[in-house]
Amino acid sequence: MSLLSVIVPCYNEEESVELFYSELMKNDVFFMEKNIEIEILYIDDGSKDGTAAEVKKLHEKDERVRLVSFSRNFGKESAMYAGLEKSRGDYVVMMDVDLQDPPSLLPEMFSYMEQGYDSVATRRVSRKGEPPVRSFFARKFYKLMKKISKTEIMDGARDYRLMTRQMVNAILSMQEYNRFTKGIFGWVGFHTKWLEYENIERAKGETKWNFWKLLMYSFDGITAFSTAPLMIASFMGVLFCILAFVMIIFIVVRKLIFGDPVSGWPSLVCIILMTSGVQFFCTGILGQYLAKAYMEVKRRPIYIVKEEL
Repeated sequence: MSLLSVIVPCYNEEESVELFYSELMKNDVFFMEKNIEIEILYIDDGSKDGTAAEVKKLHEKDERVRLVSFSRNFGKESAMYAGLEKSRGDYVVMMDVDLQDPPSLLPEMFSYMEQGYDSVATRRVSRKGEPPVRSFFARKFYKLMKKISKTEIMDGARDYRLMTRQMVNAILSMQEYNRFTKGIFGWVGFHTKWLEYENIERAKGETKWNFWKLLMYSFDGITAFSTAPLMIASFMGVLFCILAFVMIIFIVVRKLIFGDPVSGWPSLVCIILMTSGVQFFCTGILGQYLAKAYMEVKRRPIYIVKEEL
């Protein structure tokens, strides 16, 4: 028999824990027909509600349910890494507990795995139910990443993905502290089938991802899988050096031919402010990359486990 590890990151999701389990168990007949055993790893990312208690209740009824509880909130990226590291299955699937990743797709995903794919990934073809501003910036982010990164990051990609053990081991070999899993999936490669579906709204609770967190997450993705911002900073520096050289020649020639003094301090102030702004902008870009390198060098653990069943 094959073992399937189901990784379920949770943060303040006590209302969804049992609901997710019930939906997943609707595939029990399929699992039996395919000789697939399952283990369900709930990764409690430092929840402040009764998420861990709800998982323990399920564990008492079904020993296939496992719990890994963090000492504090380390973030979803750390929770996904912990799930991959703790998983034992021949196949591993990552799913959100809020049922935006429908368990009903698992039979179809396994059908593609039987055709020789190393992973079956999912992507949303619509963003129904999302705020328009959030959807707009999300699409722009994926378009930008396609242009500035060599790593394939599919528009609308979800973390919902079924993988072979070989692919999971490849992902675990990337032990970087600053993790952007969507990029890591693309970087490790492997033969992937993309499965499209309409967006599904949360079954319970509220999203933990506000606009600001998503914006910061997008910056993490850009700095993790592209050096284009550094190239932009270098290009702007060269451009302003050329402009300064041209303006020096212009002012000297104007003085020699026309005898006009350089007029007006307002224009001078505007130029100084603009160039200073560009300098600070480029310094900020360098600072972001330096901060990432600083965190990597410290070699802090990606997560700390408080309790494990």
